[in-house]
Amino acid sequence: MYALTHSLGMSNYATLVGKNLDWLISQKKMSPYEVQRATGVPQPTIHRIISGESNDPRTKTLQPLAEFFKVSVTDMRTRDLATGNVLEGLRPASVGKVEAAASNDPRFTLIPKVRLRLTAGISGFEVEPEPFDGTTTALSTEWIERHGYRADKLIAVMIRGESMYPEFKEGDLVIVNTEDQKPVDGAVYAINYEGEPVVKRLTRDAGQWWLTSDNPDQRKYYRRTCDESVVIIGRVVKKESEQF
Repeated sequence: MYALTHSLGMSNYATLVGKNLDWLISQKKMSPYEVQRATGVPQPTIHRIISGESNDPRTKTLQPLAEFFKVSVTDMRTRDLATGNVLEGLRPASVGKVEAAASNDPRFTLIPKVRLRLTAGISGFEVEPEPFDGTTTALSTEWIERHGYRADKLIAVMIRGESMYPEFKEGDLVIVNTEDQKPVDGAVYAINYEGEPVVKRLTRDAGQWWLTSDNPDQRKYYRRTCDESVVIIGRVVKKESEQF
């Protein structure tokens, strides 16, 4: 039943995602074949991920697995799910050498992954845990301090839709500095647009500000003028992409 799980010792994984997938399967007490039937991901693909032969599986491959096991693709790639620790990364076939970053590790600051709850025309906003993944993402404390950011003003928001493609793809995680709401031509912001949270690039043209999309299909993703209903939530300062 559990040939893949039993064939690899917990200290012999080449990738963190492989270790996590094997652990998730073992927790469900399922065989890779049963996972294939539940997710549609072929059993050979599952084997390649666990064995490390596929050391950088695509997001569209991991997404159905993540949804089935009720975790995020990001956490499958970056968090040791068996312990809850965020890892710096894995060297091939050397899991034992990786240092875990606990929640009290001063090298890392945990930023909440949230969904914005907005009201049209209201400058304030509330946050709620991301329904699919109400956890955190780890940022380097040194990176935060070097840029002069306040950790309590940073939130992580998931990109939805294709309006900002190719720079920002659906499922990407972006870090938003809610303390920085000053418009800068060409910068990207999280915006309250008529009560809907959107991520757009602000541009200055013909004496006014515009919400613009990066998607080259400008007939579908046309720019919009910024009026009094548009409220800047914060500036996007970092992207955590799951696309490869």
